[in-house]
Formats: sequence, C-alpha cells, structure tokens
Amino acid sequence: MDASKLLERIVVNPKVMVGKPVIRGTRLTVQNVLGLLASGMVIDDIVKEYAGLTEEDVLACILFAKESLETTTFAPLGIESA
Repeated sequence: MDASKLLERIVVNPKVMVGKPVIRGTRLTVQNVLGLLASGMVIDDIVKEYAGLTEEDVLACILFAKESLETTTFAPLGIESA
C-alpha cells in the first residue's frame, strides 16, 4: 500500500479526541498506538487487542509520526553532562 493511501487512514477532527490524530472510524489515537509500540508490543499484538484494527492502521500511525517529524524543528531537551 502506498504512503498516501496509508495516510488516508489517519484523520483529525476537533470533535473527536480533542482533535488529536486518530485512526479513521475509531477513537484510537496515533499517540496511543505509538505508545503501545514503544512499550514493546508488536503489530500483531496490537491488532489482536483492538477489534477491527488492521496492520495497515498501525503502519499508518508510524508513517503519520514520521511525516510529522519531517516538518518539525527540535530543540534539545537538556544538556547532557559528560
């Protein structure tokens, strides 16, 4: 599936989850899915946990985050001490 088709799975609506990006037709936020992945869950586990969710939905969340970060400038969170 190409990137534009994956990104169509993510929607932003101010009336749903206070405007956070969600998977179309759900109230499951991109942030939540990324948090599950960061905690060590794999795509298959996430899909099994949430009825109706597909592997493509999870991949869409990852792609959405990647695309969002490409247009963002970051400042350091803190100074590391040597």
